[in-house]
Amino acid sequence: MSEPLSEQRRRDVPTGTYRLQVTADATLDDAASLAGYLADLGVSHAYASPLLRSASGSTHGYDTVDHAHIDESRGGQAGFDRLVAALHEHGLGLVLDLVPNHMGIADPAEAPWWWDVLQHGRDSAHAAAFDVDWDFGGGRVRIPVLGSADDVEKLEVVATPDGPELRYYDNRFPVAPGTGDGSPQEVHDRQHYELVDWRRADRDLNYRRFFAINTLAGMRAEDPAVFEATHRLVLQLVAAGAVDGLRIDHPDGLADPKGYLDRLAEASGGRWTVVEKILEPGEELPESWRTAGTTGYDALAEVDDVLVDPAGEAALSALDTELSGAPVDYARLVHDCKREVTDGILGSEVARLVRVIGELPGIPPEQQTEALAELLASFPVYRTYLPDGREHLDATVAAVRERRPDLTAALDALHPVLSQAGTEAATRFEQTSGPVMAKGVEDSAYYRWARFVVLNEVGGDPARFGSTVPEFHEAQQRRADRKPRSMTTLSTHDTKRSEDTRARLAVLAELGAEWADLVRGLVTRHPLPDRPLAHLVWQNLVGAWPLSRERAHGYAEKAAREAGTSTTWTDVDEEFETALHAMVDAAYDDERTHAEIERFVARIAPFGRSNSLAQKLLQLTMPGVPDVYQGTELWDHSLVDPDNRRPVDYEARRRLLARLDEGWVPPVDDEGAAKLLVVSRVLRARREHPEWFDGYAPVTATGVAADHVVAFDRGGVVPVATRLPVGLSIAGWADTALRLPTGAWRDLLTGGRFVSDAEGLPVAGLLERLPVALLVRD
Repeated sequence: MSEPLSEQRRRDVPTGTYRLQVTADATLDDAASLAGYLADLGVSHAYASPLLRSASGSTHGYDTVDHAHIDESRGGQAGFDRLVAALHEHGLGLVLDLVPNHMGIADPAEAPWWWDVLQHGRDSAHAAAFDVDWDFGGGRVRIPVLGSADDVEKLEVVATPDGPELRYYDNRFPVAPGTGDGSPQEVHDRQHYELVDWRRADRDLNYRRFFAINTLAGMRAEDPAVFEATHRLVLQLVAAGAVDGLRIDHPDGLADPKGYLDRLAEASGGRWTVVEKILEPGEELPESWRTAGTTGYDALAEVDDVLVDPAGEAALSALDTELSGAPVDYARLVHDCKREVTDGILGSEVARLVRVIGELPGIPPEQQTEALAELLASFPVYRTYLPDGREHLDATVAAVRERRPDLTAALDALHPVLSQAGTEAATRFEQTSGPVMAKGVEDSAYYRWARFVVLNEVGGDPARFGSTVPEFHEAQQRRADRKPRSMTTLSTHDTKRSEDTRARLAVLAELGAEWADLVRGLVTRHPLPDRPLAHLVWQNLVGAWPLSRERAHGYAEKAAREAGTSTTWTDVDEEFETALHAMVDAAYDDERTHAEIERFVARIAPFGRSNSLAQKLLQLTMPGVPDVYQGTELWDHSLVDPDNRRPVDYEARRRLLARLDEGWVPPVDDEGAAKLLVVSRVLRARREHPEWFDGYAPVTATGVAADHVVAFDRGGVVPVATRLPVGLSIAGWADTALRLPTGAWRDLLTGGRFVSDAEGLPVAGLLERLPVALLVRD
């Protein structure tokens, strides 16, 4: 086993991270018990989900309620100290996830700052921390918790040792000093907040939220005092050597991401920091940002795309057209989904933007609102960072003007207003366009267009059907040149489906006709009025099969409500959902359907495993800092959260790793030890020989199956991965060879030794045992 990392190396750029979801059921002490395993696996740093005190029952930690404490339900400060001690004992560092954009306010009594604001209003010492439009609403914060407007009659005033409180069922709210006399309704009318019907959240709230989540209030991290107070504990942990790197959640919500990162870099001593920034294909991070890069969704898309057969587009598009009744115009679908968001759940944010801009001479208010909604719905990226990204704003204005000439006057008036960097109007437009994109695309369009769900992933482009090997190499050379220390990933707590589920479903691009035949039979025997949704569900069930009935029903229900075409979260169609659940049950109870699914999964699973090993090798060896999401070092066929946050069996992983370290080269079977072999050997190589991963040069393949291999030289190691395994199974490798320097080579995965001569290194022998290899000069 390798030597532990020194303190200085812990502070350097990680060689590999392992993401841990720390919860009340998987505590800091549980994480500490994994330190030895993570060191043996080969990572240099554990990478923890947010650890500051969060809302009771939180399973994710992104609803921080108090920045001054480590969450007690997860183990508190003492548990954190034990985790750090265990990591350091094994030579590991810690990367911590931070949430600067918003705070959890589901229970005001748990969030001291929010409680104080509700109690004292604008005079609160913490009023500046939250993004509240006090003038809209008569100086009162509107809180959408009532079941109806009439429910104000159900309020109660309750005496507590700390003074009177206003109660609505289990919801607790403070009472301003001196305002507690009279009926509950009279007391309510005197408060600095107004409890309103939850349905009003879509149109007239006056505090900024995270996306459309009423229980996550936007923070003003651009205020130096707010930054200092919310980051004090974390920066103390950085200074003390307990935290070595940082992951910043949702920087697009911040008023000034560049200013935030500048301040953070100065305060943290320039620690390795990555941002959860979702880049659209071809988009780059602003060069002025002081960050190592993103959390890796862009890398995920590059790896997924090169393993998808572009030739499969026609068959799957034809099936999608058949099920939809007409060809799907994805660009139009995205626009319409985003308009549903601007006109619906984010209507309050759009209305506030209108108020900030104010009256535009000669422009009717409804035209101004319509023009803003069209701009937001047509924006091609999540947001600009003026002056960075100005070209996106200009292009969007031009596109909307061409499509909607009736809005020309409003657009001409808005364009200069939205172009002025640093103004409140421009900044709020930037803060709004990101949530519109996320809710309209990731949480709507991705669930409505089911042509090929592998592509419906955060940071991806469902309209782009695969890529070529040269395109992959071009992307990696650009990554090596521009952001060589950015994080890479394949699975996160937010991916729509896990890497192994996507890898299996990628096979459909090679077997489009077979898949279409299966789907036609399924939708005929088990009809659902929403056929595209049925196709979405069947794809995901096959991708995650075998999965429990409970998991399948949970996914189908969430997918249907996110799609919003036949049922929604707020207006459930019971009849439709009954039919949907009956369709899911058929996968288990209908003898013919169950048998067909079993046969088809057995047909594609071996090819899916080949894809899984290929994508994992590519992600772990491509330029950047690779992250492994908890549990995915073995096969993990998960779907969207909460399915991807199930408990992980670490004892099984320890046992398998021990066998691998005894020299066992496992078969590529159901157990998944082959994936653990790839993960551990690459991570160890990166940690022990970082100099092997300091360049990038494509390796050329020749022969009849040259298009089925991806290989590159990182400067000391040569990863070799199989792609498009169905087509390969028909013709085989035959004379395919890699153009490598002549001489002896050794595969770090199998221990096999190979020779490259004037004709190259034959691929058939190299990939005889595994569909991937990691070569070094022997």
